[in-house]
Amino acid sequence: MYAIIDLETTGGQPTQDRITEIAIYIHDGEKIVDEFATLLNPGRAIPPFITQLTGITNDMVSDAPKFHEVARKVVEMTEGCVFVAHNVRFDYSFLKKEFADLGYNYSRKTLCTVRLSRSLIPGQPSYSLGKLCQNIGIPLEGRHRAAGDAHATALLFGKLLKITSENEDLPHGQDTSHTLARVDALAPSGQAARAKKPSPKRVAAVQTAIREALMPPLLPASVVANLPQATGVYYFHNEAGEVIYVGKSINIYKRIQQHFAIDVKSRKSLEFKNSIADITWELTGSELVALLYESHLIKQMKPAYNRAQRRSVFPAGIYLRTNEDGYKVLAYGRADARNAEIPIIALGNQYKAQGFLYHKVAKYNLCQKLCGLYKTQGACFDYQVHRCQGACVGQEPPESYNLRVDEAIDSISYEHESFVVIGPGRTELEKSIVLVENGRYRGFGYVDESFSARKLADFRDAIKEYTDNKDIQQIIRLHLRTKRKGERVKVFG
Repeated sequence: MYAIIDLETTGGQPTQDRITEIAIYIHDGEKIVDEFATLLNPGRAIPPFITQLTGITNDMVSDAPKFHEVARKVVEMTEGCVFVAHNVRFDYSFLKKEFADLGYNYSRKTLCTVRLSRSLIPGQPSYSLGKLCQNIGIPLEGRHRAAGDAHATALLFGKLLKITSENEDLPHGQDTSHTLARVDALAPSGQAARAKKPSPKRVAAVQTAIREALMPPLLPASVVANLPQATGVYYFHNEAGEVIYVGKSINIYKRIQQHFAIDVKSRKSLEFKNSIADITWELTGSELVALLYESHLIKQMKPAYNRAQRRSVFPAGIYLRTNEDGYKVLAYGRADARNAEIPIIALGNQYKAQGFLYHKVAKYNLCQKLCGLYKTQGACFDYQVHRCQGACVGQEPPESYNLRVDEAIDSISYEHESFVVIGPGRTELEKSIVLVENGRYRGFGYVDESFSARKLADFRDAIKEYTDNKDIQQIIRLHLRTKRKGERVKVFG
């Protein structure tokens, strides 16, 4: 049995928007056997642009039931059914969030009619519900209302179940005999199937469609099946071949499967997923090389859906200054590209920078007031509980206090000025090398088993140079805190 569902909402983000209308049509594989539709009171105002799109006003939902009042009905109607929708991740994510707010884990197998339509009716100019229905002759009344869209989706789904190159003429003379889902591929199921037992091929095809519902509709399943279970960087491409996202993983196949399994959080994330038409990759062997190369590629290519690392530095950092009394002061703040002051370490946001500084203050017995963590005209709190030695009130001289500040700064810098990280290569016959010289990242490269180096210049000749920046320094520092299997550090000087 299949539950064809459509929702109207106050916006595109399940984490903050709510459902204003729901429609469910139960399909037994041959016809619609049950239906349910109702407006819902979202408990918040409907934005004007949503009202303009759907026609649903605040007055219309003011006396409508709230979601918790129909939740049992939704559970009971969809129990044992495959959840079917056009762009299924969007509707499914909204319902899951509504149920999660009630403390209930709503879970159903899903099937996407966008992806199924692309498989069974290839070559359509558009696979949006309105245009697809228009092109293949399916009536759609009440566009952008839950009942109208769900009913059209149910009719589309019924047509997809019956498609066959032998006994049904497809629009524009299209032939679907090459696809997995032919006449035998998708079949009736449930009580109304008139005791007709589905063929193994039909069952397999339905299972395939359910499994592939998580995948982007433009992406062939064979692309995902051929992904390597190895370390490297990967690229998501749109239909034009443009790179729209760059990622990295120690297991590319598993990481990309995780991408597609995540519930849609917004219309932008749905747009991103629906744009993915191809995936390519480059193996790196080393996790550190993958991290460094990903950061370089994001800054160089600026893919549309990579938010992190698109700037040359993180948006916050720790700064070193000297006050009028001669005390070295560590302070956190916003990293502004227009500001000539360079942070000694860049961090993801001011909250992380503040937490990082708190840690250094505690570890190196620094003054909270001098570090901007305790606003007061007098002594800091730590001085009152005998954890600060009195720099905040001039009791500790700058000379001794500044020595501890220098220790804190040294702990932020690399442990050694010049070193090489030697790790796994792309094959068993090679090694990866990452070179840091005089505190500056120089780049990475690969050498075979016969390579031997006695001096730093030997490694320098084996790498390709890349740009150093605060992001790169952060990546290397964090990576060196944990030893990886098959990896060692060779120190020079």
